[in-house]
Amino acid sequence: MEINLQKNYQPKDFEDRIYRAWEESGSFHAEADEDKKPFAIVMPPPNITGQLHMGHALDQTLQDALTRWKRMQGYSALWLPGTDHASIATELKVAEGIMASEGKTKEEIGREEFLKRAWEWKKEYGGRISRQMRKLGDSCDWARERFTMDDGCNRAVTEHFVNLYEKGWIYKGNRMINWCPSCGTSLSDIEVEHEDKNGLYWYFRYPGVDGEDVVVATSRPETMFADVAVAVHPKDGRYSGVVGKRVRIPLTDKEIPVVADLYPDPEKGTGAVKITPAHDANDFEVGERHGLEKPFCIDETGRMTALAGKYEGMDRMECRKAWVKELDAAGYLVKTEEKVIPVGTCYRCDTIIEPILSEQWFVKMDEMAKPAIRIAKEKALRHVPDRFEKTYLRWLEEIRDWCVSRQLWWGHRIPAYYCPACGQMTVSRDAPGFCPRCGHTGLRQDEDVLDTWFSSALWPFSTLGWPEKTKELAYFYPTDVLVTGYDIIFFWVVRMAFSGMEVMGDTPFRHVLVHGLVRDAEGRKMSKSLGNGIDPLEIIDGYGADALRFMLLIGASAGNDMRFQTDKLEGARNFANKLWNASRFVIMNLRDENGGFLEIADMGEEGWSAGNPALRDEDNWILSRMEDAIGEVTRHLDRFDLSLAAQRVFELTWGEFCDWYIELVKGRLYGEDEGSKAVARAVLLKTLGNILKLLHPFMPFITEEIWGYLPKPAWARQRDEGMLISASWPEVGADPGRETAAKRLERAMEAIRSIRNIRAEAEAAPSRRLAAAVLADAETAEALRAEEAHIKSLAGLSAVSYVEKREDAPAEAASAVISGAEIFIPLDELLDYKAEHERLGKEKARLEAEIARVGSKLENQSFVAKAPEAVVRAERDRLADYKEKLGKLAARLEQVKNKL
Repeated sequence: MEINLQKNYQPKDFEDRIYRAWEESGSFHAEADEDKKPFAIVMPPPNITGQLHMGHALDQTLQDALTRWKRMQGYSALWLPGTDHASIATELKVAEGIMASEGKTKEEIGREEFLKRAWEWKKEYGGRISRQMRKLGDSCDWARERFTMDDGCNRAVTEHFVNLYEKGWIYKGNRMINWCPSCGTSLSDIEVEHEDKNGLYWYFRYPGVDGEDVVVATSRPETMFADVAVAVHPKDGRYSGVVGKRVRIPLTDKEIPVVADLYPDPEKGTGAVKITPAHDANDFEVGERHGLEKPFCIDETGRMTALAGKYEGMDRMECRKAWVKELDAAGYLVKTEEKVIPVGTCYRCDTIIEPILSEQWFVKMDEMAKPAIRIAKEKALRHVPDRFEKTYLRWLEEIRDWCVSRQLWWGHRIPAYYCPACGQMTVSRDAPGFCPRCGHTGLRQDEDVLDTWFSSALWPFSTLGWPEKTKELAYFYPTDVLVTGYDIIFFWVVRMAFSGMEVMGDTPFRHVLVHGLVRDAEGRKMSKSLGNGIDPLEIIDGYGADALRFMLLIGASAGNDMRFQTDKLEGARNFANKLWNASRFVIMNLRDENGGFLEIADMGEEGWSAGNPALRDEDNWILSRMEDAIGEVTRHLDRFDLSLAAQRVFELTWGEFCDWYIELVKGRLYGEDEGSKAVARAVLLKTLGNILKLLHPFMPFITEEIWGYLPKPAWARQRDEGMLISASWPEVGADPGRETAAKRLERAMEAIRSIRNIRAEAEAAPSRRLAAAVLADAETAEALRAEEAHIKSLAGLSAVSYVEKREDAPAEAASAVISGAEIFIPLDELLDYKAEHERLGKEKARLEAEIARVGSKLENQSFVAKAPEAVVRAERDRLADYKEKLGKLAARLEQVKNKL
């Protein structure tokens, strides 16, 4: 091993090596250890079809940072990884692959062969995202990696389904569901993405049969063929004479009744609503109340049925156009209105959803939702930020029965079996050998599979061994925190909450940390259609994983979206480079020319006390800043405010340690006092070591690499002997005795900053040594005198004098006010008058040329006459400004000339 870090920060040189060392050493593994407190996070399982995107990178970096922090605090910290089988997405991928390679549909190769291909696809591609997560630095317990269709999870799903069925909370019924004609499957309400789009409302006249005509408004005229009634509000006086009468569907012979129901809103449209129970959820409820039939005119492929007459077989959208045109030509179209219409689309393929009546499996939600509501209201489950609790509760309080069956092949097959002889249905944990009613063998299993979210809802306990009573389940459940985006609170968080309460009788996690989306630099959602997606692996290849992680964490305010901006990524990379170079400096000053370690003061426990005379003011100051940062970072992490935690470590590292302490201590390191050198080395080592610990959850690779080059002195804690990933988190606690020394140094630092500002404004050369005069109160003067060596060194001063009255200060001087003092730098000290005379002369010539140019333009009568008044006025103002500046500059030039 080299004795120091390589000269340039090149993360490619060590990131993979370090990850292998972590994994091979078992650093990620967590056991049920009764001597430790448990901490557990279950990873939201990414789809096996997917690959790492920026949302994953944020989500997983937050989880990894929390896990690494708790591991360092001494917890048995489990971060349990896994992947999701993703029924719809995977089935589409596999089916597309078969069609592309063999020109066959899944139906043509059959279910058994298709599932064989799906498992082969999973084996080939399913581990891709797990490998990518390693590049990010995820410290998951890979020995416990799970898959939502592995044997254990499959058993848990079957057990849960049967339990709910036996309890009467799962049933099969003919109800209104969301149907995706493209994917060919039902969808739950949360799998439908709703978006308001510009659309049309058509107003059609339904001719009266035994009463007046009725005009209804609809955005879906293609469903008129399945209308069974027109509904009006019972208190809507406009229709009191037609309730109970009949109207005819335009251009058909079908007569339908006019019914009174509370559903229509008299304030919307005409107040009359066409009722199509087989194609609208609200209409279905009206139909149930009035005992109406439920015919359907659109099939599962999105095409019109025989009920549509000559339009049979036509695509529903094409039918809409042709049908409206025909109705208009026949005089039944009263008017058309442009409206914003809510449109539901499939969350996977963006196809417009078709509400249809279908026989499906449902979970009763009224009773299951109640415990999930209770744990939120009683704060057994807390959302961070807490505003998302309203979203969680609103969804649970408005919940409808959950459609859990999907017309797919890839997934957990529903454990229901049908007898071909007598029709008996049996729900069983194991495939029954015969019918319990008639004894017939050869029962047929239900063709459908379960909604992906049915298995994902069991993830916090199925992955820990349920339905077995394992030691891991007893130790790690409930888990501590779920990290998730706000976009899947409905999809997953709520389902885990009510499933955990039903199965385990306890919340699945104590906290839900909600983060926002990672958007592009313009604030747009990243998507394939926009082509604005950013591959985290490409970023890692170019900048290193630590830079990406730190950029994401410092920009991630809980619950809010963030923008991916290259300048922030470069800033994070620059920060890593700053840490690298500072660490190289420290290591260089800890080693002798032969590579051995120089003397490092044996501080013990007492040696770090502010009362130790060997500690100088700068030592006590950086130790106080370090102690403050340890406390502040720990508090922020306790509150899940990782952004503020990362910001505080950044400030300690760059602003306090690198920019100040290292500069303050250089004189001692290069001096002759060996005892002072040894103490300075000890403070550098302690501070850098704690910086690495505080930074490790955020930037694990670079901190681990640097840690390996640091000596482990006798006063280091035992756990710090090995790798940083297993080291101890710094102890929270501050020594109040450091306050006096710290305040003295901070006064000096304020003075140094002020003098540096004066130098910069005057453009004084860094090599130019200046004299300063100070007017200060007694306390400040004492503090500045005590730190005079630092002030001279870092502010570039040759001398510092103290005056008691303002009249004694230099008359011609640049000055700055600091706490308790005013500092004066004589202009004769500050300025190079010859250079200043040359600079002012050039500026004078430039202003004279501008005055001549603008004056000439204003003397041009054609310009003044033709140009807009505002333009002419602006030119005159500009000329006046130039002349004013020239006058002041001439006076200043004369002053400087007199100094030559």
